Amino acid sequence: MKTIGLLGGMSWVSTEHYYRRLNEQAAQRLGGDSCAALVVWQTDFARITAHQRAGEWDAAGEILAKGARSLAAADAEIIGIGANTMHLVAPAVIAALATAAPSAVLVHIVEAVRDVCVGRGVTRLGLLGTSYTMESPVLYPPVLAAAGIDVITPNANERAEIQRITFEELIHNRVTAESRNTFRRIATELATRGANAIALACTEHGMVLANGDLDVAVLDSTQIHVDALIAAAFA
Repeated sequence: MKTIGLLGGMSWVSTEHYYRRLNEQAAQRLGGDSCAALVVWQTDFARITAHQRAGEWDAAGEILAKGARSLAAADAEIIGIGANTMHLVAPAVIAALATAAPSAVLVHIVEAVRDVCVGRGVTRLGLLGTSYTMESPVLYPPVLAAAGIDVITPNANERAEIQRITFEELIHNRVTAESRNTFRRIATELATRGANAIALACTEHGMVLANGDLDVAVLDSTQIHVDALIAAAFA
């Protein structure tokens, strides 16, 4: 197994989900007393959210680039960013790895979601995530469009409510029945608009919505990303 390096702390709840699932899958593959060969770099999420709110994506990218160099110094070979939104600065991470560890590979969460959508025959994907993710024209839409998949998002008021729930509740490991119902209502509306699958494009959103909750498939990007990281580590 190659060593996985996780850029975490975005939020710590997301990192916890990644850590547990990566170790569970490695143990299942290897058996016995095994767990994942794993290095975690974590920053204070408040630093990241401050840059996000200010639109300072270059500064946020520098933080993650520094983390990537730290993971490379710890001999990590397979790199994952433990957040959807922060894949907006993936080019900065890739550039840092190109000099620090040219053989290291970034496993991109959007590409992993795309591959699952293609495999399932999804042609119209409903996207739930932070407002930064849902409103970005460069993160999900072009990657999925190249595979023949349309992306649709909730309306402005719904996006604002998803953002509020994410940052006031989920990143603090809080889940309420009201929030579950809100996510289900918004996702159902996306399905009504023609989405034949819903992507949970925020690594905490699997806390409030799961496959089987709707009449269409619910794709948890965290699990999809973990699957891709493990596959790369064992390749």
